Amino acid sequence: MTRRRALLGAAALLPAPALAQRCAGTLYLTVDTGWSREAELIAEAMRRHAVRATLFVANERTHRGDRQLEEGWAPFWRARAAEGHAFASHTWRHWYFRGDPGPGRTSYASRQGEGAEVLDQEALCAELLRPLEALRRWVPEARILPLWRAPGGIVTPGAVRMAAACGLRHQGWTARGFLGDELDSAAHPNEALLRRNLAGIRDGEVLVMHWGVRSRREPFGLVFERLLAGLKERGFCFAPLPEGGIA
Repeated sequence: MTRRRALLGAAALLPAPALAQRCAGTLYLTVDTGWSREAELIAEAMRRHAVRATLFVANERTHRGDRQLEEGWAPFWRARAAEGHAFASHTWRHWYFRGDPGPGRTSYASRQGEGAEVLDQEALCAELLRPLEALRRWVPEARILPLWRAPGGIVTPGAVRMAAACGLRHQGWTARGFLGDELDSAAHPNEALLRRNLAGIRDGEVLVMHWGVRSRREPFGLVFERLLAGLKERGFCFAPLPEGGIA
């Protein structure tokens, strides 16, 4: 048997995901923390379709009454790291940036009335790096990217500059990358979101969704696997964000 024939014979025995896939384009799925009601459902769909994403972590409250970077979630994050997902910061408290009152200072406030404060350089770095430190505690092997995302994608020029001084670049999402899982499900039912996303997503999109959104009556996670399957049928491959992010 020639070497070429032997290689071809070995390739024929490989399962389909192990064979090289020709990509019509690459998509960058990102998942922000949230209510996390559908976290296991979404994670299992990504595992079945061999989709690797970038997971932006914050210490948000979940449907279980705990928070996502507490010890109870350690097995979940360890499993995601083992599957090859990358991680990045989504802030510690998941508050919102409101403005820059002066050089080296940025306003940061809770939408749930938990408080508000002005962060200086040191405080901003602590806010952005703390979720990554917590993740490292439970998942030392986690691949962490030098990226961050502000809650709601809302940033100020000062916050972006100050975060860069902490070694973190802000990463948003592309216009067609908003999958719509935060929208009201009466006005934007799952089937409509699925059709829109399958028709509109293009090569190079940075997609954004959550592990579950408390206010959404029809969980987007119920059609998430169909979205992945449809995008892969269109020939798209998925990859974690590169170290430098996507402009």
